[in-house]
Order: sequence, then structure tokens, then C-alpha cells
Amino acid sequence: MGGTGRALLNLSLTSSTCSSLRFSLFSSHFPLTKKPLYPLLHKPHSSRVYLGFRPLCSTTTEEALQPLKHSILLERLRLRHLKESPNPTLEPKKQAFKVVVDDDGVTKKGKKKVVASSFEELGLSEEVMGALGEMGISEPTEIQSIGIPAVIEGKSVVLGSHTGSGKTLAYMLPIVQLLRRDEELDGMLMKPRRPRAVVLCPTRELCEQVFRVAKSISHHARFRSTMVSGGGRLRPQEDSLASPIDMIVGTPGRLLQHIEEGNMVYGDIRYLVLDEADTMFDRGFGPDIRKFLAPLKNRASKTGDEGFQTVLVTATMTKAVQKLVDEEFQGIEHLRTSSLHKKIANARHDFIKLSGSENKMEVLLQVLEPSLAKGNRVMVFCNTLNSSRAVDHFLNETQISTVNYHGEVPAEQRVENLAKFKSDEGDCPTLVCTDLAARGLDLDVDHVIMFDFPKNSVDYLHRTGRTARMGAKGKVTSLVAKRDLLLANCIEEAIKKNESLESLSVDGIKRDNARSRITEQKDKREKLVKVSNSKGKATKAATGKSSGVTRKTIDPKKSPGAKFGKGPAKSKPKIAIKVSKKTNSSTGKRQVDSRSSSTPTSKLNVVGFRGRSSVSSKNGRVKAA
Repeated sequence: MGGTGRALLNLSLTSSTCSSLRFSLFSSHFPLTKKPLYPLLHKPHSSRVYLGFRPLCSTTTEEALQPLKHSILLERLRLRHLKESPNPTLEPKKQAFKVVVDDDGVTKKGKKKVVASSFEELGLSEEVMGALGEMGISEPTEIQSIGIPAVIEGKSVVLGSHTGSGKTLAYMLPIVQLLRRDEELDGMLMKPRRPRAVVLCPTRELCEQVFRVAKSISHHARFRSTMVSGGGRLRPQEDSLASPIDMIVGTPGRLLQHIEEGNMVYGDIRYLVLDEADTMFDRGFGPDIRKFLAPLKNRASKTGDEGFQTVLVTATMTKAVQKLVDEEFQGIEHLRTSSLHKKIANARHDFIKLSGSENKMEVLLQVLEPSLAKGNRVMVFCNTLNSSRAVDHFLNETQISTVNYHGEVPAEQRVENLAKFKSDEGDCPTLVCTDLAARGLDLDVDHVIMFDFPKNSVDYLHRTGRTARMGAKGKVTSLVAKRDLLLANCIEEAIKKNESLESLSVDGIKRDNARSRITEQKDKREKLVKVSNSKGKATKAATGKSSGVTRKTIDPKKSPGAKFGKGPAKSKPKIAIKVSKKTNSSTGKRQVDSRSSSTPTSKLNVVGFRGRSSVSSKNGRVKAA
């Protein structure tokens, strides 16, 4: 009966009893809220079967009679949930940063570089964010993620990144925010002829591009900028400088001219930007830059002056230019992206190697016509003015409309040519140019053709930077002659391996090859010398053992004169004499020849005196010379 009673007791525990027991245990540890932590436990009981769900209460007598086990389990679940859930009051909001490792992995300061997922994370104000919204830009690039926080913190930096990566916004956005901050904190206002920020550019076209960006931001951030560059009239620029201004964008030569004429003063300059800094220091702008910096440095050296913040922007940075920058701006921090001096990811690079028998103009036409048929904009780069004119003349004769862009074209005409090339009508989709168009121009180009291969890798990078900008796709085609084959092979190999193209040139490659050949020859000579020395030692040892030739030596101390009490003789070198006997045919007597005989037959007496010496013997006389 005892067993039967226990069985009836087990059957009396129905599913409803288990459900009520489970709910009472759970509600004692978890109060009811609008959003329960475990919704499945709060739902009313139903007949559905949940796959993978194990009920807390089973129909066994052991679990029914021991609810303490359930309470312990629920307490552990609650503690685990509290431990894993974030507490907003204790933990700050984490920014969604993605680590980007460079070639060296870190910057010069040892800080890892990151890419932000949005501009809000970079500390920009609402005014600046409104300008970005109007431009349709939502996510920052790598150089913007690195450069904007550094400039806002007031650091003097060098921003290095490939062309078309958004470097202009990387320095323009934080500088505009700093100008607005100075107005709020220090009460600084716009004044005529006294800018607070200056942006220097090497060309008029780059000045216009930067000025357009500044104007677009000024609609929301409320600051005034103007442009003064070479090639334009002075009078309108003087009038613009006479008005209250915050920022000036201009070329170094024209800016110095306005300073000398009293149209601008240095007093309030706090932010200085050198766009395309490698061009500034490498192509003749160095003296103008130093002349412009001298008054700023003198002002900064005075006590009580806050100095000025410097931002240098570049797409390439050779070691020579970097040395000049470090000497001119001591303590400046270098910030580089992982793509500096490397190929653009979205551009396709093709190398057409010519044997010399082909007509180069015909090859150009074969490459150009399919691209124009697709409606692409094409830039054709040449190394010289004569080459550019020849290509332009050939394409016009083949009924392909072109526009020119080189140093001989007047500045105003260059602006008009660029406008024709950019127009959506497509009247002139081909731009024939020199390296003057390779830097600073923000163009929507689909295809870059290098009719003349560049002399170094820096020019190659700047030319290719005209296409595949800001994530777009592009194509680069190079016509490689025999004389350019050495550099082209090195660049092609570096592109395949995704290596840096820094400081590759024809002269440098030849110099490196010559050094490697000299080193190889030196190693070969050292090996030959070692082998010959070892062979010489072996032959000497072998000849020393096998040599049986003996020579008679005469010691003066043992000479017969010492027996007759003439005293010890002076130390003289030992003399070896070879003695040979000859018979005189006339006299029948034997003659001793000291040159041919090896062993004498009688004793010899040697006496040294001036003049000729004679040696007497029983058999005859020996004359020794």
C-alpha cells in the first residue's frame, strides 16, 4: 500500500499545480514590470510545445517537494543577467571605432589610428554638422577621423593621405569650429585686413577648389572668407581684403604682394594651412613660405603671445621634403593613413609596354577611342609642352575634340578649359595636360592615360589621383617605352604587392642596381683572395717539406783569421757561395767558378777589403767579384 500511495501522490500533481508553483517561485525573485526580462516565463500556460525549452518544474516528486532548488537556480540566473547587462549610469557610452593599422601600426606618438563611424564622434558642432548634411556627407574617411580631433585639440600636424581622400574637409571643418569657439570665448570679431586663418595653395585652381569648400561651410557656420591668387586682378582682391574677413585662401606670391602693399597684416593670424605641402617645398615655393613664416615666428617668440597652429596637408612625402618640414616646423606631429604612397584601391592599373616599332600615337588612339565610346572623361598626361602640343594636334586631326592644360596656357584660359572639360554636355571629354594638372584638381575623371611615363613614382601617384576619388572607380593606362621600362617594372611590382611607391625614380633605381653590383663584385673578390691565400699556404708547406737543396754558409766568426789572434770579427751577414771546378784547356789546371759549382773540393779563405778580392788555394786562384 505504501508504494501505491506514493504513486497516487505523484499522479495528483497536475500540470496546473506545476504552473502555479513555477510562477510563484519566479515572481518572488523578479517583480513584474512592463518589459519582463524573460517573457516566455510570464506567458500563461498553453498546450504548445517549445522546442529547446526545458520547464523549470517537472512532474517528479523530487522537484515538487524541493522548491529550494528552483529558487537557487533563478537567483543564479538573475545575478548572471545583472552582471552581463550594461549599466548606463556607471559605464560611459562607447564610440564605435574601428582600428586601422598603418605600415608601422602606430603614429609617431605611439597612438593607434582609428576610423569613426560618424562625424558626431569626432566632436564637431551642430553648425558644422549642418554644412556636412547639406553636402550629403555622412561618414568620415580615415584621414578625417585622424585629423579632425587632432586639429580641434590645437596640435600642429602633417596630414598625409592619398589623393581624393577628403583632406580639405579634414582641416577646414575643425578650423571653422575653432574660429567660432574663439569668438565665443575670447570675443574675437572679424576685422578688415586682419584674417585669423590663412590657407596657402600652390596653384590658382587649387585655391578655387578650397575656396568653394569654405563658402559651402560658411552658409551654416557664419564666417567670411575670400580668395587672393595669382592670375587675377589686384583691385577686386584689395576691395575684398578691406572688408571684415575671417579666412584668406591664396597663393604665396600674391599674398606676399598684398602684405607689402599694406592690404593685409599678420596681427591676428592664429591658424595656418599649407595645402600640397610637398609641392610647396619641392617646387620653388620654399623662399616665399619662409618669408611668410618669419613675421609669424617672431611674433610667437614674444612673451604673452599664443603663437599659431600649423596644419600641413600632402598626398606624398619624400624623405627630403620631410626633413625640410621637420627643420622648419619643429615638434610637428606626422599623421599618415595606411594608403599613403600606395595605389588607390578602386583604380585599375594597366601597363602597355612598347617595343619601339609601334607608332605611339596610334597606340594612344586605340586606347582612347573605346573609353570615349563609353562616355568617359579622359586625361592624357605628357611630360613636356612639345609632347602635349603634338598629342593635341594629332587628336584634333582625328576628329577628337580636346582642351589643353599646361604652363603656356594663360590662367583665365585654363579655367575656361577646365569648365568645358567638367561640363555635362560632353563637348570636350578629353584633357591633354602636363603635370600642372596632376596636383590639387578635384575632377571627375574616369580614365587617366599616361602618354609619357613619369620620371618618378611621386608624379605617378599624383597623376593616378585624378581618378577613383572618394570611393569611385577608375582606370589608369600607361604607355611604357624602352627607356622607361626599368621604373615601370618597379612600380608595377610594387602595385601587385601593395607596397609603398615612395621615392622610386629612374636615377635611384640605377644607383641601387650599381651599388648591388659593386657589392657582389666585392664579395667575389674577397672569396677569391681567401681561396688563393689558403692555396698559397698549402703549397708553401708542401715545398718546405720536399725541398732538399743545401747551401754552404761561411760564418766570419769561424773563419781562419780568428785562429791567429786577430780578434773577433765584426758581425756580417752570412755569405753563401756556390763553387764549381773547371779545367783550363791551355794550362791543364783546374779553375774554380763561383757561379756554377755547388760543392767546393778545398778549404777557402775569405778576407774582406776594398777593391777586388782574391781567394788562394792549392789548386789555383778564385776571383770573386
